[in-house]
Amino acid sequence: MKKKLVVLTGAGISAESGLATFRGSDGLWEGHRVEDVASPEGWARNPELVLDFYNQRRKAARQAQPNAGHQALVDLEQAYEVVIVTQNVDDLHERAGSTNVIHLHGKLMESRSTQHEDLVYSLTSDSLHLGDMCEKGHQLRPNIVWFGEQVPLMERAIEEVATADVFLVVGTSLQVYPAAGLVHYTSANCPVYIIDPHQPPVSPRPNLHFVLEPATTGVPRVARELLTNS
Repeated sequence: MKKKLVVLTGAGISAESGLATFRGSDGLWEGHRVEDVASPEGWARNPELVLDFYNQRRKAARQAQPNAGHQALVDLEQAYEVVIVTQNVDDLHERAGSTNVIHLHGKLMESRSTQHEDLVYSLTSDSLHLGDMCEKGHQLRPNIVWFGEQVPLMERAIEEVATADVFLVVGTSLQVYPAAGLVHYTSANCPVYIIDPHQPPVSPRPNLHFVLEPATTGVPRVARELLTNS
């Protein structure tokens, strides 16, 4: 029986494929205040701006390609049951070949009804516009979890982390909650590898390993080690 390896990924792994990280040093996301493009209030004020913003993100994501970090996580499926919990809304993990991905913050390539959360649709083009309706006649919005909204897959993520034999954290500052709290649900003897060029703040614990490298070099290195020892 394969050991379970759970991976939490953040913006750092997508940034190495050329996608902008969530928030720049100036506090803006692609030139916009986060509150204007990633909150229910921003949507209520200017839905057209929000739709256009995500249309642009979608185009960028479709042009990006998975990198060596994404591929190394696929390679780990040879020897482990791999569950990826990602804060990213792009589909680079799936395009690399990962088979079990939980998107905590939603999916860029999907829309959903503004009135019926269970009505979710795959997008066949990059564009979503005012006037695009669900089957019940309500405006469609990006299927993204915005600031101030519940994270519906959080409980499932907690269950996966709590039963992990190995836990990897890749390309995340561990500053955005509730996802940042997942590390606290690992069992006491679970090895934890944190792969990021900037060491995130984590309380000392046994079996904690910092790999101060970007995802494209750090993940393949840890993957080789884990595959050798599996």
